[in-house]
Formats: sequence, C-alpha cells, structure tokens
Amino acid sequence: MAEPRIPEEMLGNYGQILGEVATTGRRLTRNELEMRRALGREAADAGHQLRALVTMHLAQTREAWPRAAAGNSPAVTDAVLAAVEQAVDAFAEGFERAQRLTVRREEAARREFIDDLLYGRSDLVHLAERATRFGLRLSRAHAVAVASGPEAYTETDAVPRSVEAALLARFSGRKILLTTKDGRIVCIAPGSQPDVLRYFAKQSHAATDGGQVAIGRPHKGPGGVVHSYDEALEALDLADRMGMEDPVLYASDLLVYPVLTRDRQAMADLVRSELGPLQKARGGAEPLLKTLAVYFDAGCVAAETARRLALSVRALTYRLERIHQLTGSDPADPMHRYSLQTAVIGARLLDWPAKEL
Repeated sequence: MAEPRIPEEMLGNYGQILGEVATTGRRLTRNELEMRRALGREAADAGHQLRALVTMHLAQTREAWPRAAAGNSPAVTDAVLAAVEQAVDAFAEGFERAQRLTVRREEAARREFIDDLLYGRSDLVHLAERATRFGLRLSRAHAVAVASGPEAYTETDAVPRSVEAALLARFSGRKILLTTKDGRIVCIAPGSQPDVLRYFAKQSHAATDGGQVAIGRPHKGPGGVVHSYDEALEALDLADRMGMEDPVLYASDLLVYPVLTRDRQAMADLVRSELGPLQKARGGAEPLLKTLAVYFDAGCVAAETARRLALSVRALTYRLERIHQLTGSDPADPMHRYSLQTAVIGARLLDWPAKEL
C-alpha cells in the first residue's frame, strides 16, 4: 500500500529560508529553528515517515537552489548547505521528540492495562475493550506462564528482551503479550495455542540460567487471565515450599495440593498426629521428616532412597525403624503409607516443623 501523500505545508517556509540564506549568507534564527522542530512534531503526530520527509526537503533544496544561488560561489554554497543541515536537523529533532513521547505514552498505557489485567482491576467490559488494542480477545480462553529466575527482571533487561525476540521470531503472527511483573517474566497467550507457552518456558528456562516456569490453566473472559496468572504464581510458590526442581510446572498437574490444604485445620491436625512424635528424636523431627520425604519421592525403594540421602541401606533401615517406633506407623506398610505420605506433604505445605501448627 502506498504511503499517504505528505502535504507541502509540512515543509513550511523552507524554500523561502534557503532563498534568504543564499542572498545574505545568514544562519537560521532561533524562531526559525523552533518552527522547524514544531513542524517535525506535527509530521510525527500525523504519522508520516521521516525518510519521506527528508526526501521532500532535499527535493525542494534542489528545486530552490538554482534560483536562490545564481553563480554558486563557494561562500553561497557553504551557507546554503549549512542552512539545509540546520533545517533538517531541527525538523528531525522535533520529529524524534514527538515519537519518543508517543512511545512513552504507549508504554504507560500498556503497563496500566497489564496491571489492571493481572490484578483484576477496572470494569471487565472496559478491560475487554482495551485488550483489543493489544491484540487480545478476552472473550476467548487465555493461559498465563510465569518465569522466575535468580534475579528480578524489568522489561528493559536483556533476559526478557531475548525471550521476547525468540517468541516473535517463531510466532510473529500470534496474539501474544509478554511483559514483566514483580521481577518475573509473564507471557499471556490464547489457550488454544499451548505450543506458545511451551516454547516460552523453554526459552525462559535457558535465558534465566535454569529458572523455573509455571503455566496456569486456560480460562475464559477478562477474569480468566487473572485466574490463570494466580495459578501460575501458586505453582511457583508450591514448588518452593515442596522443594520441586522441575524446570516447568503445570498448574493442572498440581491440583491435588490445593485440595489437600483446603481444610488447613484438618491438615494441621493430621501433621501433628502422624508426625508430631518425631520431635522426640535426637536432632528433632527434621532429619526423619526429610528421610520420609525422600523415601516417598523415590517410590519407597530403599536402595534409591539411601543413595539420594548418601546413607548406607543399613542406616536408612534404622531410620525407618525409628520412625515406626515413634509414630506407630510403618512407612513400608501400604496401610500406613498413605497417611504418612499425606502428612509429609502437609508438613511441607505448612512449613512444619519450622512453624508451629
């Protein structure tokens, strides 16, 4: 599509200035320079291309030169060229200032929209209308992925920019919104395109030197983005408390944990009942609690558990027997195992024994 025609008024009295300079050899006045800047700002606001505007200046320079600089003496030539340089430079300065201001306004609007979207603020109907400006159709399902690294990130940092560049290179036609929030990298994508968030997770894990990424479930509507975002944050928090080291966490795979802690008081009672006696052990409950956690994570295989704990199988057997003596529950007995394992999960979620229940 051809660019819209630029009106001659965008050059102002440029030709007249060149004529006076060729006659008098003067430089542009302060008012003339300010007028050139104003014209540059006006051209930027009108959406014209700077390259085309510079071309217009040069074309009028060629057109005005023979009439304005008859004889073309070296002094006149130098004066006209200096005037061209001043005029174009002032015009471009005004143009660039206007563009920077526009970019800052767009960034502020984008940041405000993201804050409202992820915190569920603002009228939902109005939020959905604003979303179309950023390529999101909130009537459809969207999912959110959150990447956490060893440091806090902002949108201008190299890590988020490298992740964004990788996403744009691979999914240039997709409706994706990438930003940072509270030091983490956030990606919002249509729920029908899980490949986008998987690729985001892969790139973020690499860019953050082994950071962890959590992906919420797809949900519909303006409130759906908040819901998915909260799920991703909860998954990261859960991974921290449970000691999960998986590079990518899916909220859909972790639904059992919120269920277990929905009745916090009941879970606290189970932890006290099943694991409270471990506090009588020499060294407290923590070593034996860790033994149980690793034992269950290893599929209740003694040799693998001993390897992970850097113990002999005999030393591990002694610990398991000690747990049986204190709690009355045998970790190797399938009848006792479920209650013990559930209590161990509850202890991790409630940060016991570091915190009193």
